Amino acid sequence: MNTLEKFRELGISENILTSIKKKGFEAPSPIQAKIIPEIFNSTDDLIGQAQTGTGKTAAFGIPIIQLLSEERNKVKALILTPTRELCLQVAEELNTLKGKKKTKIIPVYGGQSIDLQIRRLQEGVDIVVGTPGRIIDHLKRKTLNLSHIEFLVLDEADEMLNMGFIEDIEYILKNTNSTKRTLLFSATMPKEIKQIAQKYMKNQRVVAVENKTLTTDLTDQIYFEVNEDDKFEALCRIRDIVPDFYGIVFCRTKVDVDNVANKLIDRGYSAEALHGDISQYQRERILKKFKNKQINILVATDVAARGIDISDLTHVINYSLPQDPESYVHRIGRTGRAGKEGTAITFVTPDEYRRLVYIMRIAKAKIKKGDLPKVEDIIETKKAKIIEEIKATAETVDYEKNRHIDELSKELLGQLTPEQIVKALLSMNYGDEFDESSYSEIRDTKSVNRKGKARLFVSMGKENNATPKSLADFIYEKTGVEQRLLREIKVFDKFSFVTVPYEEAEVILTYFKKNKRGKRPMVEIAKEKKN
Repeated sequence: MNTLEKFRELGISENILTSIKKKGFEAPSPIQAKIIPEIFNSTDDLIGQAQTGTGKTAAFGIPIIQLLSEERNKVKALILTPTRELCLQVAEELNTLKGKKKTKIIPVYGGQSIDLQIRRLQEGVDIVVGTPGRIIDHLKRKTLNLSHIEFLVLDEADEMLNMGFIEDIEYILKNTNSTKRTLLFSATMPKEIKQIAQKYMKNQRVVAVENKTLTTDLTDQIYFEVNEDDKFEALCRIRDIVPDFYGIVFCRTKVDVDNVANKLIDRGYSAEALHGDISQYQRERILKKFKNKQINILVATDVAARGIDISDLTHVINYSLPQDPESYVHRIGRTGRAGKEGTAITFVTPDEYRRLVYIMRIAKAKIKKGDLPKVEDIIETKKAKIIEEIKATAETVDYEKNRHIDELSKELLGQLTPEQIVKALLSMNYGDEFDESSYSEIRDTKSVNRKGKARLFVSMGKENNATPKSLADFIYEKTGVEQRLLREIKVFDKFSFVTVPYEEAEVILTYFKKNKRGKRPMVEIAKEKKN
């Protein structure tokens, strides 16, 4: 069966099938196979129960793009997401699926200029992908009208619940028309989500797919905390500390892939770029070179790397943090094939740490923090490799078959000392390898106060039936910070105190700062006592 035939059987148009082919999809995921026909063939509201990374964006995006009316100057679909990162990801994914259809899709989120968003909305938009807070800002300014939408999607509803957005969601729902179709996607179905569905969805039906187990057993996993501007230097150091490096470097965008690959080539590394703009002929040529180890670094996007089946990679490097836990598992799984262990390295900027914790928690991944190689260690590694190469050559070359080498060596020994000859040959062949100035300084991402501990105030106490254990469990469940890192837990009648390392404190505070927007966060830095 043609690889697109299974998608065609779902009722997808030829225009979108062309986009699917370009993206490299081979067959519908379970949630796509169940949801797409339901949206096409019924008018019911739907609840899709599926975990992150199962292809649900395409599951709702494909039929929505295909079914939207051609009427201009009205927002026809709203997709709510809990985070800015997911908002951008969903908008980007929908734009790659629409093909030649002139559907205008924009992301709307906090942190971007609201004036820019207003101008784009005034120009006419078909699909808005947004975070709850910024959508409410536009509703209150009357710069967004949701009274004519055909579809409303609540993506990762349980995560929006965890982040305290339920009241915001209800406010948004009250500002929409009653004729729309509502599609709700959630990995879990807590009672608050069920209440939203019961209250605001009509004739709702649940479409569930079995959760897949995410496994990362065969891979040694390390993360390095680096500033964005230092990622390339960190990549070069990792490459140079591993004599037989053979791996894939994952970037988020095509532009990043080209930039990283070109910079590697400029530095003398054997690398190639692979992304969606590469022709099929070029793709096959590059993969052949990579499989034959004519190049040892492949820089790629997630989509372009689909279908690459190579079992002996030493490394996968997440130059850009994956969007979700399943993408992380798919990436790093390439090093653990055929029973061989590999190393997965992830670069994390300080403000991405919370998302790394989320990936670790969902994927049950044990990612340990590492220290980037020092320049002196890289030099020593290079020396050891050169010695091995020279010894191997000395033991295997048949000098009798090459009398000119034999004659030349004797002539040189008659004119120079052995030490002079060795130094000269090493300088001619390896002089640049030992140039420490070719490595740039990597700045420390830690501020001074992150090395210590933080005392946190929690507005939950004995009156809420809190105990030290239940409080530790609660914080772990919400943020992924392990209970063993929570120390000196003191529970009083109406509040509690917890001491944690600064790094984990940032994760906890970031989470609860977004919880219950407009109200005092449940967790804050404890105020110092005044003498």
